Amino acid sequence: MDRLTSLTTFVRVVDSGGFSAAGRRLNMSTTMVSNHVNALEERLGARLLNRTTRKVSLTEVGKAYYDRCTQILADLEQADDIAGALQSTPRGTLRIYTATHMVPFVAPAVAEFLASYPDVKIDLTMGEREIDMVDEGIDLAIRLAPPPDSSLIVRRLATWRHVLCCSPAYLKKHGPVQQLSELSDHNCVRHVLYPYSDGWHFLNPEGAPVSVRISGNLLTNSGEALRLAALQGIGIALAAGFLVADDLQSGRLARLLPDYRPVELTMNAVYPHRHHLSAKVRSFIDLLVRHSAEHQKLINPFS
Repeated sequence: MDRLTSLTTFVRVVDSGGFSAAGRRLNMSTTMVSNHVNALEERLGARLLNRTTRKVSLTEVGKAYYDRCTQILADLEQADDIAGALQSTPRGTLRIYTATHMVPFVAPAVAEFLASYPDVKIDLTMGEREIDMVDEGIDLAIRLAPPPDSSLIVRRLATWRHVLCCSPAYLKKHGPVQQLSELSDHNCVRHVLYPYSDGWHFLNPEGAPVSVRISGNLLTNSGEALRLAALQGIGIALAAGFLVADDLQSGRLARLLPDYRPVELTMNAVYPHRHHLSAKVRSFIDLLVRHSAEHQKLINPFS
């Protein structure tokens, strides 16, 4: 059987919740749908779906395979869209969502894009919350961490790191921090979207991964709130390097344990896989990639 057709059929079964519904969407008999899924399972030597009389559900292997299949199919769709978009011009309204403190990096790209494509309007929303891109009609989100929804397509723009820091006043009151383990005894303020929750992850001086469990009296979805809390001596922060670079240079904040490097993260452009990648989205992502490369040192000043 054609492998690409089998991949498409498998994804449609999962998205539709069953073989019959997938068959209707694909204009294919239920038996043929089942044959395609069976062929994949035979090829892989693993069960992808648990089947009952009422519904199907993904196995652990099936979940991992589904995530990669949606990415592969989206990449193929994007390739087709790019080929067609070569003859078209971006137009319409582009809806973008970005974190508030990323506006200095996003705004210049928005200005250049509007100047280059007069038929495009941009609806730029800033915030610090999780969004549902499909329900809210967002074309593109610019994020500092991978999205929790694995069905979304992620395009890497730049790398960045946190910086462990606090105010000189905090150190004067609570004493110096000389070992990573000592962070457990301090008030550590943290961001709700940090990917490792209350376990802060670093690379030690030898480059090996290490972590420390922390706690504190402030949990927020705002990077700026963390910065202000650190400046006011409330606690120790793991703050985005580009957000506190000026504070560190001026001495308003002090960098802690510089031999321990916070793990590197990525700034990403995110968009829904089930949307055709329009010329406006593709062109803006291309512009973001170029801008991010030009400003990589500003985005990651502590690389």
